[in-house]
Amino acid sequence: MVDYHAANNQSSTGGVQTYMEQENDWDRDLLLDPAWEKQQRKTFTAWCNSHLRKAGTQIENIEEDFRDGLKLMLLLEVISGERLPKPERGKMRVHKINNVNKALDFIASKGVKLVSIGAEEIVDGNAKMTLGMIWTIILRFAIQDISVEETSAKEGLLLWCQRKTAPYKNVNVQNFHISWKDGLAFNALIHRHRPDLIDYDSLRKDDPVTNLNNAFEVAEKHLDIPKMLDAEDIVGTLRPDEKAIMTYVSCFYHAFSGAQKAETAANRICKVLAVNQENEQMMEDYEKLASELLEWIRRTIPWLQDRTQEKTMNKMQAKQEDFRDYRRVHKPPKVQEKCQLEISFNTLQTKLRLSNRPAFMPSEGRMVSDINGAWHTLEGAEKGYEEWILSEIRRLERLEHLAEKFHQKAAIHESWTDGKEAMLTQKDYETSTLSEVKALLRKHEAFESDLAAHQDRVEQIAAIAQELNELDYYDSASVNTRCQKICDQWDLLGGLTQSRKESLERTEKQLESIDELYLEYAKRAAPFNNWMEGAMEDLQDMFIVHNIEEIQGLITAHEQFKSTLPEANKEREAIQAIQAEVQKIAQSNGIKLSGANPYTTITPESIDNKWEKAMGMVPQRDQALQGELNKQRNNDSLRAKFATQANTVGAYIQDKMEEIGRISIEMNGTLEDQLTSLKEYQETIMSYMPEINTLEGYHQHIQEALIFDNQYTPYTMEHLRVGWEQLLTTIARTINEVENQILTRDAKGISQEQLFEYRASFNHFDKDHSGALQAEEFKACLISLGYDVENDKQGDTEFARIMGIVDPNGSGAVTFQAFIDYMSRETTDTDTADQVIASFKILAADKNFITADELRRELPPDQAEYCIARMAPYTGPDAVPGALDYMSFSTALYGESDL
Repeated sequence: MVDYHAANNQSSTGGVQTYMEQENDWDRDLLLDPAWEKQQRKTFTAWCNSHLRKAGTQIENIEEDFRDGLKLMLLLEVISGERLPKPERGKMRVHKINNVNKALDFIASKGVKLVSIGAEEIVDGNAKMTLGMIWTIILRFAIQDISVEETSAKEGLLLWCQRKTAPYKNVNVQNFHISWKDGLAFNALIHRHRPDLIDYDSLRKDDPVTNLNNAFEVAEKHLDIPKMLDAEDIVGTLRPDEKAIMTYVSCFYHAFSGAQKAETAANRICKVLAVNQENEQMMEDYEKLASELLEWIRRTIPWLQDRTQEKTMNKMQAKQEDFRDYRRVHKPPKVQEKCQLEISFNTLQTKLRLSNRPAFMPSEGRMVSDINGAWHTLEGAEKGYEEWILSEIRRLERLEHLAEKFHQKAAIHESWTDGKEAMLTQKDYETSTLSEVKALLRKHEAFESDLAAHQDRVEQIAAIAQELNELDYYDSASVNTRCQKICDQWDLLGGLTQSRKESLERTEKQLESIDELYLEYAKRAAPFNNWMEGAMEDLQDMFIVHNIEEIQGLITAHEQFKSTLPEANKEREAIQAIQAEVQKIAQSNGIKLSGANPYTTITPESIDNKWEKAMGMVPQRDQALQGELNKQRNNDSLRAKFATQANTVGAYIQDKMEEIGRISIEMNGTLEDQLTSLKEYQETIMSYMPEINTLEGYHQHIQEALIFDNQYTPYTMEHLRVGWEQLLTTIARTINEVENQILTRDAKGISQEQLFEYRASFNHFDKDHSGALQAEEFKACLISLGYDVENDKQGDTEFARIMGIVDPNGSGAVTFQAFIDYMSRETTDTDTADQVIASFKILAADKNFITADELRRELPPDQAEYCIARMAPYTGPDAVPGALDYMSFSTALYGESDL
């Protein structure tokens, strides 16, 4: 049977009084009808025993067993759930009357007026009065609280029967007597709620006894409704007793209404658990995505911070290409993941607020702020790595140029010094004639002049080697070895030169002949030859320039060099004239020359050959310089092309950033219209992506051309990338804000007009269009909406309480999302922990605990197992094996305690 305790506590005194007065006005003479009295006696006895058995007792004779008042008081305690005054245990008549009076007083306290029923009549065993009293109790505690579609008690019970049996053939419930004689109405009620217990189509209207017995037996066996009448009692009378039928039918109502409550409670729990499961899945997804993104950042930053220098330009350019792949391929998906992570976090927090759950706190190190911090560190490392790569390329380029220049000068010098040591160590002057010694001395003087002229080259070689060491050239060891060898050899040559000079001067005293003309030739030929070698070296010298001004400077210097060529040619002709004069004098005086000039190895032929070679290098130098000038002009064109596109893209991004700021404040229409407009706006922005890609292409051409500056634009590619990412993120966040507003509106039942009113009020007081209200702006907004938060003690206290809700972090500003969350919370109702506890209590049959079997019976399998896995064992004094604590579980769902 179903307990009536909860329903009894909710009854209305006025309603009880009115209905009870009507029902107490019964025709007491009819109770003398033996058939009706028999039906009432049997029905009322079974009804009383269905409750008394909960206290471990029962009655056999309804008028005899209630005479002492003890079982009557016990019956009232069981069905009301309340304690009556302590009964008197004496056997005297006065004791019995007092006990019965206590019971009657309790009935009267429930708003029931007892007409013509006194304690003496009950004590005397008056069957009519006893049955009348029991009927009064049944009316009050079993029928009065029945309510169906604004009707109650008898009319409510009748309407409930009509609603439940309406679909069944041969059933037409119009009253509580004739309509029930064929038994089909009883079977229809059972089949409507438990179709598994009744084969309704097999029943026949012309077999009422079978129908009634079937319904009574099924109800007693499966629904815990005791058999209150026999089929023959109903069939054997022309008009069954209405009160007996009402009593029997009310038991069916309470049995099935309990199942309906359990179903409602189960649905409520399923709804709450479904929300909780969805939120937990979103939390797990956030944690997983945040961990993966942070792990990628953690792996990437050391790579970007690696400053291991490469030895060659090719290896460094390979690093640059890897960095470009990172920018084009690996980073863009991570930018999308970061944006999606922020959107998921905001959506989850909105859902938790809407369902009265505590805010989601990601595990340590996985907050959105932590991810933004790690991302900021990544972009800093990325910028530093790009700058380092470019500086390394410049350094290696400079190193390669210096190294080539070093080896070129070293090769020239080594070529010049080849054989000089042997020449300076020979003692040919010991066997030479005077003229030959004089010649050797002059030759040595010319050599000294040549040696001095080569001093600059040796110093240049040493300076280049020093610079290579300072720039950490990878092959510095071999450079240093070669440089040291050249310097050692130079010192040795200096010593040998001085030694030979001293030997020749000692011999000179014995030798007087000298050929002045040869000497003049040698003195002029040597520096001229050195000048030509230097000129050829300069004409072959490599150059590195980065702009038009630098190449034009080289061209100017080259033109100045060409302007000196006429004077140099005159010097060459003068030197050649000396040699011609030697030949003329020799021929005129019949002198037989021994061969080459004894003072120099530079022959007229070698001078002419070097001159022709140098003159051939001049146009080649012209061509190289002109080619570099064309290259720099092309580079300048690349700068201008990039600048034009960059200035356009930069202005576009700036305009769109300002425009999205205005749109977020000035949007009109429904939230769905706003969301559609924002997404269309987002597609418009994304359609601009080809312009960004075009700019990336220009930027790649500039990097490949090793262009490091651009005077035509203030924008860099890095600035524009960051601006573009910020624009896309701002649009995505604005869309997410509208989606969260839709979630709030749908979950809280807020109308579109209310949202417009909230937005209008918020925008009106958001004077600086920052998207947030400062404390004073928010107070003014609340006052305009009718809140009593004026500048007095009570108003300040109320405002401080509201600020604690909308601004829990104490930032001093209130966002629009927090504003509508608060306003929706003020105007709508949501599930609470107490409601969930009450639902579990219904499923647990009013116990303080629930068992796993009860959960599996009442809830869907996945949600039943969800509860079983999370509910702690119940440890109360009434605990049984396997008892689970649903109260702490329910409060934990709303953040009031820990599971």
